[in-house]
Amino acid sequence: MKATIVTIGDEILIGQIVDTNSGFIAKSLDKIGVDIHEMISISDNKQHILDTFTKLQNQVDLVIITGGLGPTKDDITKKIFCDYFEDTLVENKEVLAHVTQLIESVFKRPITQMNREQALVPTKCHVLFNKMGTAPGMWMKKENTVFISLPGVPYEMKYLVENEIIPKVVREYNRPYIIHKTILTYGQGESLVAERIEDWENNLPEFIKLAYLPAPGRVRLRLSARGTDKEILEKAIVENVNSLTKIIGDIIVGFDDNETIEVVIGKFLAQKQLTIATAESCTGGSIASLLTSVAGSSSYFKGSVVSYATEVKETVLEIPHELIEKHSVVSAQVAKKMALKAQKMFKTDYAIATTGNAGPSKGDSDAAVGTVFIALATPQMVVVEEFNFGEPREKVILRAVNKSLEMLQKEILKNVV
Repeated sequence: MKATIVTIGDEILIGQIVDTNSGFIAKSLDKIGVDIHEMISISDNKQHILDTFTKLQNQVDLVIITGGLGPTKDDITKKIFCDYFEDTLVENKEVLAHVTQLIESVFKRPITQMNREQALVPTKCHVLFNKMGTAPGMWMKKENTVFISLPGVPYEMKYLVENEIIPKVVREYNRPYIIHKTILTYGQGESLVAERIEDWENNLPEFIKLAYLPAPGRVRLRLSARGTDKEILEKAIVENVNSLTKIIGDIIVGFDDNETIEVVIGKFLAQKQLTIATAESCTGGSIASLLTSVAGSSSYFKGSVVSYATEVKETVLEIPHELIEKHSVVSAQVAKKMALKAQKMFKTDYAIATTGNAGPSKGDSDAAVGTVFIALATPQMVVVEEFNFGEPREKVILRAVNKSLEMLQKEILKNVV
């Protein structure tokens, strides 16, 4: 079963907003065994939309459209549906009652004619009732293709996908099983990981595909098994993940898309009742942001000092001016003092500190652009490492954040009993 996702809106094409709807829809369909054939974005032009519908007709089983539904004049999808399906609009009493209740009871104002028009739907459509907003979704079939129109507002779209579309597709279509398993590795690049697992990869069963999903400092390996026997697929995934762990277990930090390194670290700290703080210069609070993005992080993350300016390092973190003068603000000695001060200030077991030159200019230091010192204070000692992450600025910051978490993860794993 194949699906195409279409987003309608000039605001997407000119980069005014980022299309996040397609990603959510794709993940939701993939979980129930629907192949995503393509994702496309098109303009708010009637002929462009009709041409797209014609092109996709009978090429895929599902066409899911987001955008172009709403109370304003540029929301044209319903009228185009009527043209394409040779249909007319009628007032849906259930939708009208919902719109009226929402406007009058929640927004405390009389319903307008424009609001009433939200209840107009094609006569041939199956209405997808939208409890989160006023624009209903529409499900219409022509020959071998179902066209589904959804509002572009993300929380409305998500509600309809989860509560209307997925259950209906599951009920009405036979689909293969698709099982994914993601292995998160840290600290080695894609080419090195690929070299280490080459023999393993070459011996994967034909029904299992491997994808490399690299990012600075980390590589996700995604195994995808497809077939009609779920038990066979699950068994094969487990067996191959176990054999992979024997090869690169030293760099594996998680086994799920949601089990990122910050999640793994957080679970360990929470379980062991350990705490952490940060003192960040060149990373500008990015490490703290990642650590606190995990639910429940307040139990182990105590605080951070973003000492971006040299004077803040001296006044808040109490780094001696003489030390900075002697070794430079970008140095192992300053990074070590920053970590120790954060550890003491927040009374934590661990503390991470970063100081570096992310560029494009050298700032208060003569250190080369890309130079970063990372210090990790532990209950027993302080580890300091020097790196040169090159350019550009965004790459330096991202790699510094990733390397900081990698150092922390390796250190805390030494204490795993």
